[in-house]
Amino acid sequence: MKSLLVVSFAALGLSISLLGADQASLEKSNLDLQLTVDQAVQTALVRFTTNGLQSNQLAVTLVDLRKTNAMTASFRGDVPIYPASVVKLFYLAAAHRWMEDGRISDSEELRRALRDMIVDSSNDATHYVLDALTETTSGPELSGSDMQAWGEKRNAVNRYFGSLGYTNINVNQKPWNDGPYGRDRVWLGKSFTNRNALTTDATGRLMAEIARRRCVSEERSGAMLSLLQRDPANAKDSQARFTFRDLPAGSRLFSKAGWTSTARHDAAYVELPDGRKFVLVIYTTGHATNREIIPFIARQILERL
Repeated sequence: MKSLLVVSFAALGLSISLLGADQASLEKSNLDLQLTVDQAVQTALVRFTTNGLQSNQLAVTLVDLRKTNAMTASFRGDVPIYPASVVKLFYLAAAHRWMEDGRISDSEELRRALRDMIVDSSNDATHYVLDALTETTSGPELSGSDMQAWGEKRNAVNRYFGSLGYTNINVNQKPWNDGPYGRDRVWLGKSFTNRNALTTDATGRLMAEIARRRCVSEERSGAMLSLLQRDPANAKDSQARFTFRDLPAGSRLFSKAGWTSTARHDAAYVELPDGRKFVLVIYTTGHATNREIIPFIARQILERL
C-alpha cells in the first residue's frame, strides 16, 4: 500500500511539474509575441519620424494561429478608431449569421452584394447589405419617435457582436462617398459621435475566427474566406498589397483593407508555406497617403515571428 501511495504522489508531482513547464512555455511565447509587436512599432516610429508618425496614430494587433490556443499581442489594440471599409468584414460575418438563422434569404442578389462589398469594397453594395441586416433604408429625416425606432433597428449588428463579447466597437453606419444625407446624417450625430469604430483587437479576433472556420459555421467561414482571398503577387490588386508585398511563393493571403482621406488600415490573415499562420491588423490615422508604413511594420513582424 505504501509503495502505491509513493507512486501516486510521484505521478502527481510529475504532472504538476509538466503543467508548470507548459505554463512557463506559454507565458514565454506570449511575451515573445508582445515583444515582436512592440519592437516593430518602435522601429516604425523611428523610421517614419520625418513623416510625423506619432504613436497615437497607430494601432496593431497580431494573432499567432500556429497553436491550438491562439495567442494575441497588440499595441493600442483596444482603442476605438474609425475603420473605413474594414467595417465591411463585420457586415459580412453578420450577413452569414442572419442567413444561417433564416433571418434573411440566402439569395443570388445578396451573394452578389457581399462579393462586391468585399472583393471590390463597393459602398453601394454595403448599403444594400446593411439595409438587409437591419431592415432600415436611407431617406429623408424622420420625426423623433420614428427616428428612435429606426435607430433601434439600425443597431442590430451592434447588438449581435455585443452578445459575442465584442467591446469598444460601433458598427451601425453606411460607408459613403459624398454623404451621408437625411436620416443617415442625423444618425451620425451633429459632431459625428456615432461614427463607426473598431479596435484592432476586435478586428483581429473576427479575422481569426473566420480563419479558424469558427465564425458562424465551418462552411460559412469558408465562404467568407473565398471572398477575402487575395493574390499577393497581383500588382493591380490594391487591397492585396496594402500589407504584404514580398510574401514567399506559395503563401496565401486573405484581407480586407480600408482607406479614406485620413485613414489607412488593413486586416490580413496569412498562411506561409512553412506552416506559420497569423492574423495581422494595422490601423494608421493621419497618414492615408503613406503607402509604406503598413508594409514596413508587417515586414518587421514577419522577420521576427
